[in-house]
Amino acid sequence: MDSTAKLLNPNPMDFEGKAIIVTGGGKGIGRGISERFLAAGAKVLICGRSEPESLPSAGGRQALFIACDVKNFEQIEACVDYAVAQFGRLDVLVNNAGGAPHADAAEVSPRFSESIIRLNLIAPLNFSQAANRIMQTQEGGGSIINIASVSTLRPSPGTAAYGAAKAGLVNLGSSLAVEWAPKVRVNAIIVGLTRTEQSHLHYGDEHGIAAVEATIPMGRMAVPEDIGDACLFLASSLASYVSGTSFAVHGGGEKPAFLDAASPDQ
Repeated sequence: MDSTAKLLNPNPMDFEGKAIIVTGGGKGIGRGISERFLAAGAKVLICGRSEPESLPSAGGRQALFIACDVKNFEQIEACVDYAVAQFGRLDVLVNNAGGAPHADAAEVSPRFSESIIRLNLIAPLNFSQAANRIMQTQEGGGSIINIASVSTLRPSPGTAAYGAAKAGLVNLGSSLAVEWAPKVRVNAIIVGLTRTEQSHLHYGDEHGIAAVEATIPMGRMAVPEDIGDACLFLASSLASYVSGTSFAVHGGGEKPAFLDAASPDQ
């Protein structure tokens, strides 16, 4: 978006008339992202393998839902076509769907590893390709945001294939940003530890969650809305010259372990 267009829209966080797809947008981080875009005036389509018990809503708006297994390219294309049919355009794709169960890399099957990489790397590539075809034809192009992880920056024991896939996702975005410029911007958000409805499965009870939060410089985990706010920025005209980069939202990261282990002479 050029400077003239920015002047015509005095509120860069107004997404009225904009159309958004959020993969895995019905729960956790994806739901927070969806609700932030809805509150900003956007029309939002979420997709997942099954419809959530309630659809994200905010600002008097409610997201639409379509069933889509992001590992299936035909279903991806159907999702993009449905968004265009409902909204008339596609301005933003947020590749949020992903994840991995804990598994010992020495024991997992090749099929397991391939499935994790397909979900966290190949699926976002395929979805981005389908979205790009639409965005390249639109005045103003579009924005693709890949939800990555701090596992791209540090070891990911227990989720090795996931960490590798997310690291690949960041590199993928930088490559697509070059290939698809200037019409389409592609960026990644490196998400830190985030408190969702499933946090207890990873960190234990409230005492365990508090102990984990104490290791984060900001003193707390992210909440899904924090990630949604970062998506709003990257999708907005404020980030019109931001492409091919990664944006860390991790509360300052994690303190190096040696700081607590070291006993320097006084």
